[in-house]
Amino acid sequence: MKRKKSILVNVFLIFALILLIGSIVIGQAQEKKVYINGIDPDFPPFAYVDKDGNPAGFDVEAVDWIAQEMGFEVKHQPTAWDTIIPTLVAKKIDFIASGLSFTEERAKVIAYTKSYWEHKWSLVVRKDSDLNIVTGLSMGHTVGTQRGTTGANWIEDNLINKGVDLKMKVYDTFTLAVEDLLNGRVDSAVQDDTMVKEMLKVKPGLKEVGTWGAGKTYAYGLRKGDTELSKLLNEGLEKLMNSPKWDELLAKYNL
Repeated sequence: MKRKKSILVNVFLIFALILLIGSIVIGQAQEKKVYINGIDPDFPPFAYVDKDGNPAGFDVEAVDWIAQEMGFEVKHQPTAWDTIIPTLVAKKIDFIASGLSFTEERAKVIAYTKSYWEHKWSLVVRKDSDLNIVTGLSMGHTVGTQRGTTGANWIEDNLINKGVDLKMKVYDTFTLAVEDLLNGRVDSAVQDDTMVKEMLKVKPGLKEVGTWGAGKTYAYGLRKGDTELSKLLNEGLEKLMNSPKWDELLAKYNL
């Protein structure tokens, strides 16, 4: 009888141990929350889709490091730039880490993390062009730029709407604007100087003729009221910027 009781006790203990281990494994599997980062698929060096179809770039690697450090998982979802903020607000993505400029207008709709990079706007023309930063943005010329960018908004608000003789043609990506520039369909093109620097490496037919708008900054964007994610991203970004990984990323992407 005692032997039977002993066997029953052992069976019970083994069963309890199995349940305990199972609950621990399940808990570990569930404890990492998954967040979706919306990225511009064509904004090197900060975010892009590489030749193998994988998200890549400075911001992508930075967020991967932050996720590992702060204990969450991240998926990077290429998203059309002109719809990326509505996509965030609609909860189809959780945040934007993709060379997103801070603006007062955007801040009315979304929240931002701390800033991590400064940039300017840059004007490029064909290498054989005699246009400069003034004539390239006036005198009846046509400038190409990416739809939904702060550069496009600035040109519309500060030049076109104020009567400057300038036409603007918008594109889904800056790469498309550059192709039209090289083919003579527009006279100049505008984008953040960070991407222009990359474009000049692969498009020898271009030259930069000037920059403006110093002090513009990039930050991660997220929905207002998302305090948990805001804390994770801000703390993670602070850790990253004070770690050797930050300098490694700067060197890797020539920033």
